[in-house]
Amino acid sequence: MKKINLCLVLAVLAAAFVVLAGCNKKPTANVSHVSETLALGSGDITVRLLTDATGIDDKSFNAAAWRGILEFYGDNWTHQTKRGIAYDVVTAQTQDMYVPNLRQATDEGYDLIVTTGFTWAEAMGEVASGNPRQNYMIVDVDWLGGANVMQSAYAEHEGSYLVGAAAALKAKEDGIANPRFGFIGGVPGAVITKFEVGFVQGVLSIIPDAQIVDYYVNSWGEPALAKTQAKNWYDSGVYAIYSAAGGSGNGTIAQAKEYRAAGRNVWAIGVDSDQHEEGLFNNTDSAVLTSMLKRVETSLLYALQAVKNHTFRGEIVTFDLVKEGVGYSTSNHALSNSIVTQLEALKQRIISGDIYVAATNAEAKTLPGFPQDLKAIDD
Repeated sequence: MKKINLCLVLAVLAAAFVVLAGCNKKPTANVSHVSETLALGSGDITVRLLTDATGIDDKSFNAAAWRGILEFYGDNWTHQTKRGIAYDVVTAQTQDMYVPNLRQATDEGYDLIVTTGFTWAEAMGEVASGNPRQNYMIVDVDWLGGANVMQSAYAEHEGSYLVGAAAALKAKEDGIANPRFGFIGGVPGAVITKFEVGFVQGVLSIIPDAQIVDYYVNSWGEPALAKTQAKNWYDSGVYAIYSAAGGSGNGTIAQAKEYRAAGRNVWAIGVDSDQHEEGLFNNTDSAVLTSMLKRVETSLLYALQAVKNHTFRGEIVTFDLVKEGVGYSTSNHALSNSIVTQLEALKQRIISGDIYVAATNAEAKTLPGFPQDLKAIDD
């Protein structure tokens, strides 16, 4: 495992003191490689976060993972990019860099190496199997083996059920006749399917005959495509669109902002992080009605604490409503107290088992009234 030499760290910090005295800040999220070095001691663990091309400035999934790392280490860290790195992030611009980036991090001996997203699964399986003494973690995967790979899964369908219900309740509150709802996905797969089918079940729990449309961008980084689709849907009468598409989903929010600023009654539903601020079009109003909170930071904190406590092991950990791994945001004042009260009641019914939320398209299609023509896949 990677060790930090205290003398070396102190020497580096002494040499850099003049430069750092005026700029002791947290790393920004608009760069491909950010690092921090321990300022107080040498006994702490080290971690590298590996992301896809959207990086930690995606304002969504990867940003949440980075928040978990920052929360674990707290404020006792000084910006430094030389020796003695405690935690950092490296962005892979293309998927062919996944294996090299994993191998480089392994060679550098981090105590924990984290990858975010199921697109990393194949590369993780290849590298982790050949390095049994290295601790790895992958988010959004639950099918890899290995005693050295912690797999973090989420009950996205449960949180998505709640934001689907929120959108439908808001439509009823607004007196919308025959409201339509849309879902925009990134790269299709079992994980994104959980977002979609949960959302649809939530909508239908409030408006059983609601019409649902869906579209997949087939990319995490094409917001222009999502924006075009959102415009087409809003123009055709779609009331609210939920996007689970990484950086692509920002296009949905951008279109909703334009239309709400122009007086149109349409909504975007955010994902992963609270995207309320991304939807602001004046000082107080946001086009993001609510966001499905996928608290990726929770899994990062869990894994880092396990490494610190020497209890890390290869296991699958599912973060659901019970573990507060998923939820919904209430930042928008347009989400009335009446709606929140009803959502909290639904949340408790899911936790108690009174409401069961299907997690796959195949299972959801057996439910009364569930659409049979969604583009979601269960691979």
